[in-house]
Amino acid sequence: MKVKTILVSQPAPKTENSPYFELSEKQKVKIDFRSFIHVEGVPAKEVRAQKIDLSKYTAIILTSRNAVDNFFRIAEEMRFTVPDSMKYFCQSEAVAYYLQKYVVYRKRKIYVGTRTFAELSKLIKKYKDEKFLLPSSDKLKPIIPEILDELKIDWDKATLFKTVVSDLSDLENVFYDILVFFSPSGIDSLFKNFPDFKQNDTTIAVFGNSTIKAATKAGLKCNIQAPTPETPSMTMALDKYIAEVNKK
Repeated sequence: MKVKTILVSQPAPKTENSPYFELSEKQKVKIDFRSFIHVEGVPAKEVRAQKIDLSKYTAIILTSRNAVDNFFRIAEEMRFTVPDSMKYFCQSEAVAYYLQKYVVYRKRKIYVGTRTFAELSKLIKKYKDEKFLLPSSDKLKPIIPEILDELKIDWDKATLFKTVVSDLSDLENVFYDILVFFSPSGIDSLFKNFPDFKQNDTTIAVFGNSTIKAATKAGLKCNIQAPTPETPSMTMALDKYIAEVNKK
């Protein structure tokens, strides 16, 4: 079946040179974007119930932009002035760059990993005397606390935000040739919004092993998978698939 429409379960790209826009133009397909999940901040009252006292910590471990936003939101709600001496350990350059929204970059102690949490842990290990706080969502990858415990450092987790299923009821009678997923939460959202969803002729595209597992467990057939050595990005995987099915 030829592909004419795609729904990507993420917000629309903010840059004009997104590979999704290039794909749409190249393959002459309509691509829509819609967040299947969204993030909601946990109120300060709930954070206090976790026995989190921000003044106790000398270093913050930041794994995402959401972690950055919600750490500073909670600090403001708790009327806590983050000291200039605070150390920031950022999982990637993108997270470290985003930190500039809240702090004067050149005046702070910021340590940046290359991409994975395991790589960031090598930096954290060098500062064992610090008291670390990990701002987190309610769905933290198990590998992160495991790595921190192995380092034998003094650390606490603070659940500052939650991943929530978005309301997709307006899509009930809208059909797409391809649905694209990037997380198990996206798969969860699909079936919470549409419990009777049947795949039928819909092509399912999934990114990452955990998403593939969640989709398969939910009874979906994963027609397009990324990353692979041949197609390291989702847009490349979609491009390859569309080129093959649309030429028939």
